[in-house]
Amino acid sequence: MFVFGLGYAARAIVAAAGAAVVGTTRDGRDGTIRYDDAVAVRSALAASERVLVSIPPDAQGDPVLRDYAEQLSGKWVGYLSSTGVYGDAGGGWVDESAPADRGRRPLRNAADAAWLAHGAHVFRLPGIYGPGRSALDRVAAGEAHRTGISDQVFSRVHVDDIAAGVVAAFAAPPSAYNLADDEPASQDAVVEYAAALLGLAPPPFASLDALSPMARGFYAENRRVANGKAKRVLGWRPRYPTYRFGLRAVSAMTSPTPASTPPAADSSDQR
Repeated sequence: MFVFGLGYAARAIVAAAGAAVVGTTRDGRDGTIRYDDAVAVRSALAASERVLVSIPPDAQGDPVLRDYAEQLSGKWVGYLSSTGVYGDAGGGWVDESAPADRGRRPLRNAADAAWLAHGAHVFRLPGIYGPGRSALDRVAAGEAHRTGISDQVFSRVHVDDIAAGVVAAFAAPPSAYNLADDEPASQDAVVEYAAALLGLAPPPFASLDALSPMARGFYAENRRVANGKAKRVLGWRPRYPTYRFGLRAVSAMTSPTPASTPPAADSSDQR
């Protein structure tokens, strides 16, 4: 398998697939190929039957389609997209038949559509969490907050469930698939549950005005993501159907402890 952007979710997918992997990062660290090393990338692509793309679009569009599209012919291609393409649904349910051009990030909307047109398996993902990257870690680091907005809900997915869904799609037709858990919930409910698992008091309330522009954009959308198509077509079922199942599993695997300095955040661009 060849992976464009060997980051958090992609590594879980590779582990679940049990396949030999060659991947890119922006700088070629840890034995990966530097994304812009075109000779090495094309050579590795030629030897790969499956290609996974987890690089977000840039200001000029989707970089992989721009730089390497001709190398993808005849291969299984998966693209990790976002349920953000659906935009705000006022708390309603959205499935793959909903318009996917209403998200607040036009470049992501366009990339999602371009990969579908290219014949890829497009996996639309909500908030991703798992070991080392969950509400448990944010609460322990003192970075979590509550808003008091209980009727605004979000969908989530454990990283292991993403991996299982992608592997299940190896034998499925190209299409868009929502990989989300079964129980959309408010952010407050999730961080309160995480705090309880850690034996800590719930984090304080924060007004939306006090949040960063990126965080305010997050709270500008309210939707429930339906996963019925992935269940029907892929035969997939989330191992962690609710955030409670998922956070308990993460808690059993790791022991986040309060830190004096927050851990460095991973780059969102694992090119």
